Amino acid sequence: MGSPICNSTLEDMDISEDKLVHNLTFHQLALIVAGGSTILAYIVSFFLMWQHALNYTKPREQKHIIRILFMVPVYATSSFLSLWYHKYSVYFQVISEAYEAFAIASFFALMCHLIAPDLHEQKQFFRQLHPIKHWILPVNWFAKCCGGQRGIWRTPKSGLTWFNIVWVCVYQYCFMRVAMTVVAVVTQHYRLYCESSNSPVFAHIWVILIEAIAVTIAMYGILQCYTQFKTPLAEHKLGLKVLAIKLVIFLSFWQTIAISLATSERIHLVSANETLAYPDLKVGIPSLLLCVEMALFAILHLWSFPYGLYKPGSKATFYPTPNPTSEVPPLENEHGPKMGGFAGLGAFADAANVWDIVKAFGRGIRWLFVGVKHRHEDASYQLKTDTGYPIPDDGKSTAHLPIANQFRRSTFGLPTDPGAPLPEESAGLIENAQPEPASGQKVQTGPYRALQPHEYRGTANMGPYAPLEPSPYSSYDDDRGDIGSAVPYHPAYDTSYHAYSNTRPEAATPGSERTATAARNFSNPTQVAFGNALWGHQGNQQDQQDHQRQGPY
Repeated sequence: MGSPICNSTLEDMDISEDKLVHNLTFHQLALIVAGGSTILAYIVSFFLMWQHALNYTKPREQKHIIRILFMVPVYATSSFLSLWYHKYSVYFQVISEAYEAFAIASFFALMCHLIAPDLHEQKQFFRQLHPIKHWILPVNWFAKCCGGQRGIWRTPKSGLTWFNIVWVCVYQYCFMRVAMTVVAVVTQHYRLYCESSNSPVFAHIWVILIEAIAVTIAMYGILQCYTQFKTPLAEHKLGLKVLAIKLVIFLSFWQTIAISLATSERIHLVSANETLAYPDLKVGIPSLLLCVEMALFAILHLWSFPYGLYKPGSKATFYPTPNPTSEVPPLENEHGPKMGGFAGLGAFADAANVWDIVKAFGRGIRWLFVGVKHRHEDASYQLKTDTGYPIPDDGKSTAHLPIANQFRRSTFGLPTDPGAPLPEESAGLIENAQPEPASGQKVQTGPYRALQPHEYRGTANMGPYAPLEPSPYSSYDDDRGDIGSAVPYHPAYDTSYHAYSNTRPEAATPGSERTATAARNFSNPTQVAFGNALWGHQGNQQDQQDHQRQGPY
C-alpha cells in the first residue's frame, strides 16, 4: 500500500474570484483591511513595548510583559503573510502558534513575579500559602466522583505542591507546541499534513488534537492561578490581563479550528464559490479576522499592561501575603533604576533571552518525575501537624532533627578535615548564612525566605508566622533565585530584611564594623559552630577561642 495522497492542497491552488466591491475582489479587499490592521497593531504594540523598555525599573516583571506584548505583532505578521502567500500559510501559522506557548509561559511567570520577586521567594511564599482554593471546573467534579480529598484529583495540602502542579501544567505547553510545530513542518514538506483534510491518515487532525489538549491544560493552570490570586493581585488588574491573553489564545486557536472543520471534506458546511475561492475560505477569512483582532488587542493592552506603573515615582505596589488572616504587613515592590540600556535596547535583548523558559520547563519535568516522590518531605506538609520534636536528655545531640541526617550526607562544599579553611566558593547551605543587619540602612528582602543557619537556635520570639525550615529535599529546585534571569544585580533586589517576620534590623552599634568584617569572612564563628553541630567536626582550638571571645553573630 502506498502513502496516502491529499486530494486538495493549497500549494496547488490559485485564487480566481469575481469582483466584489469597486473592482476589488474579496482577496484584494482582505489584503487592504488586513494590512491596515497590521500597521495599527505594530504602531500601538511597539509604542507600548518601547515605553516599558525606557522605564525598565522592574526587569523581572517587564521582560515578561514585553514578551506578551510582542505576541500581537507576531500574530498580525503571520496572519497577513498567510493571506498574501496562502500557499505557504502552514509555515507562517505554526511559527506564530509556537510563539503563543512562550507568551502563555511568560504570563504565568509574570503572575509569579507579582507574588514574590524570584523563584526562591516564590517557593517560600507557597510553602506558607493559606487557604488553598479547590480546583476549578471540571477537576472539582472529578474529585467529587473519584475519591474526594483522598483521590487523584484532590486539592494538595501543601501550597508548594499546588504551585508545582500549576507550573507543570503551564510549561508543558512550551514543549508540546514546539514539538507539534516541528511535526507540522516536516509532514507538510512530505505532503502528509493535508490541512484541508481531517482524515486520521494525515497529521493535521492529530496535531490539532494534541495542541487542543495541551493548550487546555495550560490555560487551566493560568485560570487556577488567577482564581487563587485575583483578590490579592487586584491592584495589578489581573482580571483584565487574563482576559487579554485568554481572548488572543481562544480566537487564534479555536476560530481557526472551527473554520477548518466547517470547510473539511466530511463536514462540508461551507463551500467556495465565484466570489470566494477556496484558499480565501480556508486561509483568507481566519487570517483577516486575526489581523483585525490583533489591532483591537494592541489597544486593549494599553490598559492591561500599562507602563505608567513602572515609571520612577509612580504609585507603590505591594507583594501579597501568603496568609491574609495574618497581621504581617505586605512588602513593597520597589522600583529600581532604569536598566533598559540605550534607547531601551537592553530591555529588548533581555526579553529575547528565553533561556529562563527552557530552564523552567526542565525544572517542571524534574519535579514531575523526581520531586513529586519526595514532596511530603517538605516542611509545608507539617504546618497542620505537631512540629515539635523530642529533645534528648543531654540537650546537645542533633540526631533528633529530621534535616540533620540529610545534611550529614553531603559536605555541601565544606572541607572534610577539621580546621581546614572554607573554600572561596561553596555550593552548600553554609554559603547562604548571613549575619543580621547591624546598620540602620534599610535593605529590602523577600518575605518568604527560609531560616538562616544562625537562626536555628530558636524562633520563639518570631510569632506564629516565622519562616519555615527549608525542606530536606530540594535538589530539583534552583534556590538561587529566578531561574535563568538575565537581570543585572542591583541593591534594590537584595534580600536580607525580614519584612514578614516580627524581627527588624537593629540600629547601628559600636560593634557594627566587626560584624561587617565577619560577614565578608567565609569562616566566621557562626558557620564553624553550625558545621561542627552538623558534621561533628570540632575545628581548631583557635576557632573555638575566637567564638567564645567574640560571641555569636
